[in-house]
Amino acid sequence: MSIESDLYLIKDYDKKYCMQVFSPLDVAFVKGKGCTLYDTEGKKYLDMIGGIAVNSVGHAHPKLTKAIADQSKKLIHCSNYYYIPSRSELAGRLCKKSFADKVFFSNSGAEANEAAIKLARGYFHYKGEDKYEIITAKMSFHGRTMATIAATGQPKFSKPFEPVTPGFKYVEYNNIDDLYAAVTDKTAAIMLELIQGESGVHPAAPDFIVAVRKLCNEKGILFIDDEIQTGVGRTGKMFCYEHYGVYPDIMTLAKGLAGGVPIGATLCTEEVASGFHVGDHGSTFGGNPLATTAANTVLDIITEENLIANADLIGDMMLDKLQALKAKYPMIHQVRGRGLLIGIEFNPIISAAMMKDVLLEKGFLVSAIGASTIRIAPPLIISKTEAMSFVNTLEKILKAQAKQMR
Repeated sequence: MSIESDLYLIKDYDKKYCMQVFSPLDVAFVKGKGCTLYDTEGKKYLDMIGGIAVNSVGHAHPKLTKAIADQSKKLIHCSNYYYIPSRSELAGRLCKKSFADKVFFSNSGAEANEAAIKLARGYFHYKGEDKYEIITAKMSFHGRTMATIAATGQPKFSKPFEPVTPGFKYVEYNNIDDLYAAVTDKTAAIMLELIQGESGVHPAAPDFIVAVRKLCNEKGILFIDDEIQTGVGRTGKMFCYEHYGVYPDIMTLAKGLAGGVPIGATLCTEEVASGFHVGDHGSTFGGNPLATTAANTVLDIITEENLIANADLIGDMMLDKLQALKAKYPMIHQVRGRGLLIGIEFNPIISAAMMKDVLLEKGFLVSAIGASTIRIAPPLIISKTEAMSFVNTLEKILKAQAKQMR
């Protein structure tokens, strides 16, 4: 028996059989096309959150679905006991597009960050140096495993699971003096998001990141760039670090890399790769033929359809239009972001949860962060018409709110 078309049954099964760690909206999607999702009743929604920055080339892209189907008929999984052609190809492509010389593949962003943390500590271990501390930023988010909740600078994610993995310190984001003060002779790495997504879409200041790179160079510390959410074209560059004119030593990717097929990647320089020796790390599913074929295809689509330029163009347009709305409607406190990763923070009179629900009713999907910010991260294929439909709908909602407040 399939329950796919019956929302009541879906909700009933979820409540009975799934661990209740999510708070789903009252909707279930059964298919998608481009930037549009369709629910069990056939209603259309414009996906302005893109599976939380995952569906980079949209839903059911014909080239991606064909590549996945074709690969599934040949080989879904073997193991890393053997060479995997699509894995080797993907590693080469990512290295050629970035600062990196080596790549390790996993299945998620948290796993990619776990590998980065291990790699940094292993690097100094094999050099005979007792350096293991990782400095991260307050309000950061690096994952939900035991090590990555320890790396995350938000106690709400780690408090129920204490004691957490030791060796992490937290500093104020965009505060270089605070960062300098935290460095000791035990510091192995500084791990940062260049845009803090889960705290409300807060970009790093350019002078801060330049100073971080300088500090790392001076002290012999590794710079880990968490691009789980910002990588693979989302910010209008292939990788977000390109906006800052500096290179990390380690970078992590996941979300948009395979367009919805689970994958994670940890990239590093040749020197830093010495932190892993044979047998030090591994993954049963990481780098499997299906996931790496999907990722290679996503890279093809991004290039062929000029999606990085589209993310830059549409992102700039949306930021301009949203700033214009801010000037017109004081309910918007701030608009932040880069490319197609944007946060809209409202004044306390409007809650993010309420705005998310109202937009859902009108056929637009966003996420709510904290009390007052909604986040948008649509597929990189989004058109000007689709983007403007969101902006125009938001303005209508704000206009209605303004009338009620008079």
